[in-house]
Amino acid sequence: MNRRDYYEILGVGKTASEEEIKKNYRRVAMQYHPDKNPGNKEAEDKFKEAAEAYEVLSDRQKREIYNRFGHEGLNSTGFQGFGGFDDIFSSFGDIFEDVFGFGRQQSRGQARRTVRAGADLRYDLKISFLDAAFGLTRTIDLDKLHPCSKCEGSGAAPGTSPSACPTCHGRGQVMQSSGFFTISSTCPHCHGTGRFIAKPCSHCHGMGKEQQRKTVELKIPAGVETGSRLRLRGEGEAGDPGAPHGDLYVFIHVEEHDFFVRAEDDIVCRVAISFVQAALGATVEVPTLKDTEKIKIPKGTQSGQIFRLKGKGIPHLQGYGHGDQIIEVFVETPKDLTKKQEALLREFEKLSS
Repeated sequence: MNRRDYYEILGVGKTASEEEIKKNYRRVAMQYHPDKNPGNKEAEDKFKEAAEAYEVLSDRQKREIYNRFGHEGLNSTGFQGFGGFDDIFSSFGDIFEDVFGFGRQQSRGQARRTVRAGADLRYDLKISFLDAAFGLTRTIDLDKLHPCSKCEGSGAAPGTSPSACPTCHGRGQVMQSSGFFTISSTCPHCHGTGRFIAKPCSHCHGMGKEQQRKTVELKIPAGVETGSRLRLRGEGEAGDPGAPHGDLYVFIHVEEHDFFVRAEDDIVCRVAISFVQAALGATVEVPTLKDTEKIKIPKGTQSGQIFRLKGKGIPHLQGYGHGDQIIEVFVETPKDLTKKQEALLREFEKLSS
């Protein structure tokens, strides 16, 4: 896979200063920030890509290796980039703090304030057998935490802004010396957020979040089955300022059908035929997922014989095409025969012996 040039990603030249690199990284990061682009996979990839570029170009040693040997040179040193959003916010929290009301410049070696991503949510959705086969679009209503509509998520009263915590100076942690050891612990004043709100928002009481109902559109692909899980990025609850929203996980439960049974991507059904049809052969009409299909029953068909309709099953969820429809026929024994029918059957028995 071709990887883009780090200088190109941040829009700077190879002689760019550290300040230029930081400034451009912040611009690109805020453009593709997950809070501004919920559920946008392309924006998420570019956000991570920009963080990787900044990680290299802001480090003198890594930048020198990259300038001389490119991506392969970095790979040989064990450089792997970031595993996810938490790694990025943990490493570059100071970049985003400036945007959310913190003017503190913080060195890379210092402790970082705690930035919590929003909680993930689970929703269990029951759909019919046919909806699972063909796919559908469904809307659901969720009650979840959103950024406060009055303070826009800052937690501070409108017209004011949070400031750095006076106890930990915005680091989220305090250092305590004990003999030769220095112990770092969560700041008891700001509880690790690094923020101090002098005048909390009256609407959310400084939480920066409020419960709201939101309608979410679900696009359920054809071929899902019970246990299938859909992930909607950014549709979970709001996180701390500068942190991404959580995700919404939708678990699918498919109702049973009164005629079809699913076997992977095939569907199985049982069709009754009469004694005469089994013996003499016939053409019978069989229900399918969409309409009906005619199949030929050859002479001498036995109970349990299998017929297959190619491509009439469930769409393949991963790929193209469909499964098959498997039809098991069984011979239905007639009941309540008339005397004439009984006589004819006995005559048939004599002729068959």
